[in-house]
Amino acid sequence: MSYLAIKHLHVTCVVLSGLGFCLRGIWMMRESPLARHRLARILPHVIDTLLLGSALTLAWMSGQYPFVSGWLTAKLFGLIGYILLGMMALRRGRTRALRIRCFVLALGAYAYIVSVALSRNPLVLF
Repeated sequence: MSYLAIKHLHVTCVVLSGLGFCLRGIWMMRESPLARHRLARILPHVIDTLLLGSALTLAWMSGQYPFVSGWLTAKLFGLIGYILLGMMALRRGRTRALRIRCFVLALGAYAYIVSVALSRNPLVLF
């Protein structure tokens, strides 16, 4: 598969993952039963697995790796923050207020990751 095809897959998965997270966050805030639907629990894992696989493939194909390229390191740490905040927002937060706060912070982490990817600058916010 070509680099460009993998990149398109990666970008598509980024968009789908972000939209899915927003939708599940809205369902969480509204306490909708749709958040517990089987498809809402399985599909994000499929998309995120494709996203991670395409990211690793792109890193390998381009020869750019975290801890070597500063912007990829920033994306990696942003991703870890996004995952942890997302877990607190959608599952682990004890109160609704905490889940909403974590949801907003996770959206900020997502925006940071995308902005670093587009600019290839880890200090994009400064």
